[in-house]
Parts: sequence; C-alpha cells; structure tokens
Amino acid sequence: MSNGRIILVDDDRDHLRAATDWLTVNGFEVLAFERAEEAYKAIADGPVDLVLTDLRMPGIDGMTLLSSIARKKPGLPVILLTAHGDVSLAVEALKRGAENFIEKPYNAERLVTILVKAIEKSRMSQEIGRLQKLVVEKDNEASAIVGDSAAMRALRQRIAALAQVEIDVLIIGETGTGKELVAQALHRQSHRAEAPFVAINCGAIPESIFESEIFGHVKGAFTGALSDRQGKFEYATGGTLFLDEIEAMPLSMQAKILRVLQERVIERLGENRLRPVDVRIVAAAKTDLSAEIASGRFREDLFYRLASADIRIPPLRDRAGDIEQLFRHFASLAARRYGQPEPNVPPPLVHWLVQQAWRGNVRELKARAERFALALDKDPQDIMSGTEAAALPEQVSQYESRIILAALERNDGNTAQAAGDLGIPVRTLNEKIKRYGLRPSGET
Repeated sequence: MSNGRIILVDDDRDHLRAATDWLTVNGFEVLAFERAEEAYKAIADGPVDLVLTDLRMPGIDGMTLLSSIARKKPGLPVILLTAHGDVSLAVEALKRGAENFIEKPYNAERLVTILVKAIEKSRMSQEIGRLQKLVVEKDNEASAIVGDSAAMRALRQRIAALAQVEIDVLIIGETGTGKELVAQALHRQSHRAEAPFVAINCGAIPESIFESEIFGHVKGAFTGALSDRQGKFEYATGGTLFLDEIEAMPLSMQAKILRVLQERVIERLGENRLRPVDVRIVAAAKTDLSAEIASGRFREDLFYRLASADIRIPPLRDRAGDIEQLFRHFASLAARRYGQPEPNVPPPLVHWLVQQAWRGNVRELKARAERFALALDKDPQDIMSGTEAAALPEQVSQYESRIILAALERNDGNTAQAAGDLGIPVRTLNEKIKRYGLRPSGET
C-alpha cells in the first residue's frame, strides 16, 4: 500500500532523480518536476497528499508555489527544501502555511519520517472534517421542516423572510407542532447563525430562581451564590434566545423581560451595573395568549412587544397530506441512527395514519414512527387496531368524520364557515355532525 502520493519539485536534476528513487523505494508514489509551473498543473489535475518543493528555483520559486497552493488547495501540506542560508525565509514560509521545512543536505531517513507524519496528519484532518460535515448534515436532516403542503411551504417562506430581519418573533402553535424547530430554523438562516442558540423553557424553571437563571447573579446576591454567574441573556450574546412556553413566565418577571426587550440591557441579580446584551428574542406560546391577557396572567404590553412579527404553525390535523412524508422521514432517521434496515411502510398503515387525530401533533407522530422503525410496536396490522378489517362504509365514515371535525376546528366551530370550506350545504353538514356525534346539530 502506498504511503502517499507526493509532488516533488526541484530544478536540480541529480537531486530530483535521487530523491524520487529513494522515496519510491520507501513506498511513496512520486511525481517529479523540474519546474513549479508543471507541478502546479499536476496538483490541480489530480489527488495529491503532499508537495515537497525546493525553495529557490528559477521562474516560480517555492514560496510563490506555496502561496498558489494555499489559495487553490487549502489544507494540502507543503514541505520546503532549503539551503542553510535560507532558514529565515523558510520560517516566513511556515507563517504563510507551510507544513515544515528541511535543510539540505538532509538525512534521508529523517525525510521519510517527516513526510509520513505530515501525510498522516493531513489525512486525519480530512477525516475529522468529513465526520464533522456528516454530523452537520445529519443534524440538518434531523432538524428539517418536513412537509409539502401549502401550509408548510408558506411556513418555510415566512421563516426565510423573517430570518433576515432583526426583529423579535412570537411563534404560536399547539404542543408538539415543532415550535423550537422553527426557532432553530430562524437562527440558522440569520446572520447570527455562528453564535449561540439558547433555549429556555419558561414553564420548567421555578419562580424562585427564574431571575438568576435569566439575568445571572453576582457573588453574595443570595445564600449559595458563591461566585458570579452569567445568565442566559449574556450567554446568548450575538445569537438567539428562545423563550419557550412564554405564557408560563411568572408575572413578576414579565415587566423585567419587557424592559430588556425595549432597552437591551440587563442587571445581574445583586448588582447595580447595567450590562448591554445583543440577542434576538424568539418566544413561543401554545395559544395566541388572548385568554391569558384577559385573565391578567400575561401582560398585554409584553405580548405586543413580542408579537411585532409572528409565525403560526398549523396543527398536524390541518395538513394531513404531510403525514405520510413525516412518518417515513422520522422512521428512516430512527433506523439509520440505530443501525436498523430502512423500514417498509405498507399502504394500509399509511391509510390508517392519515385517519388518526394526532392530538400530540408531529411529536406524537415522530414517536410512533420511531417505535415502528425499531419494531417496538406490534405488527402493522395490530397497530391499526382492526381498521383494515372494517367494512368499506365504516372506513369511509371514519374518514369523513375526521375531515368534518378538522373543518370545524379550523373555523372555531362555526358550521356555516365549515360548510363553505367543505362545499356542502349547512343543513347537510349539521346532519352529518349529528350522525357522527361530533356536535349537536344547529350549534354554530
């Protein structure tokens, strides 16, 4: 097996021939050139592991060749052969990106050792880069916003438009619809993508430590504060702070958050110093907060400050056409993650999936898909709980009832509007509602 493919450049023919023979004997594939111009063409045309070049040559010298390689083939190791008096120049070459330099006359065994180590280092760096890229691609795939329905296409367009605007955003969607996924997409597509994305679940932090968690504290601010501590706002500097379940934020904290949104400064607990913060706020709520505002549990001024731009995520029941794609996507990801074969999703199972209510939305569907991929659920026929064994009229009735229920929910129970969406008379809709027990007939 070859130790590596080397480009050797030297205008000294005797040295070029001797070095080529020696390196070939030691397991290297060597392409030898007397002129840097010819060597550079070979570098551009094919795979190369390392370039070993003399520093001083007529025409294009080793330093110029190094600069050209650094521009066109970054990461390709270059080792310079120098005369004793060129050491200072070789040191300058190291600053410009050379891997190493060797003084002539050199020890032939040492030359081989240096080349082997340089190529191993380069290959390891390339492999790390490949794995990192693979991880990023998998992360991107896992965090993709999946769905080809009109609602999801509109959602992606909305995200793309708002990502480029420096404005705080409120995301509204039922539990399990993917609010954090949307927040992450806003972050990734913004100019803040290289800075932190910090997520806080406002419903999971006890009120007694909420201020310390968000704003940080100084030593001695309270019993147990043994040192200064940076809060989430400071930690997210330059990036995005995601406030999930904003409706659960303690009322006492809402005025302080409002001030931060308006002035972009924070005070650590126990400190009088104002600290500027550069963050974008993305908040999320399960509803439009109108009920919370009416009951006095949520500040109206904070709502309007957060909702200067909003993104509404449709529930899964309103985009049944995406269910099959989502199920296959999550099942495939789970299979690959745990080394399982690509799952086969039979048409009857797809039919059954589309008919389900999915009250837990995409989160519930994802959990079902992962269990299916890992064969943790029963046989698909058992999963469907006898749906396929039902007579055709019963299947049609089940399907129709779900369509009607979805139309009613879209229109807040208004049967006239729902009938318009479905393209049927109100009287017909009321009869079907009564037949399926969805709602007492005549209720609007």
